[in-house]
Amino acid sequence: MWIGWIEFDLLLGEVHSLKEKRSVIRPLIADLSRRTEVTVAEVGAHDLHRRALIGVSVVAADAARARDVLDHAERMLAQEHPEITLLSAHRGLHSSED
Repeated sequence: MWIGWIEFDLLLGEVHSLKEKRSVIRPLIADLSRRTEVTVAEVGAHDLHRRALIGVSVVAADAARARDVLDHAERMLAQEHPEITLLSAHRGLHSSED
């Protein structure tokens, strides 16, 4: 079993309050969850209205599949959501045998 994760550091566009931030982040998380095989959550920068840290995780039978799913989530986030800027992405991959 392989467990993969990726953490996205996002800069949000024209967002001026935490309420507006939620209106951008909630649909983004729902879209990632619905269209990929991942679990998604906001994991940091909760008190900053123009920044967000989004964590994505996947469990797969092999490392290649876990990498493919995380790559798809990253491409989707970077290419299909013009309201955000992807500042960085940090990832990890671990085997249950580690």
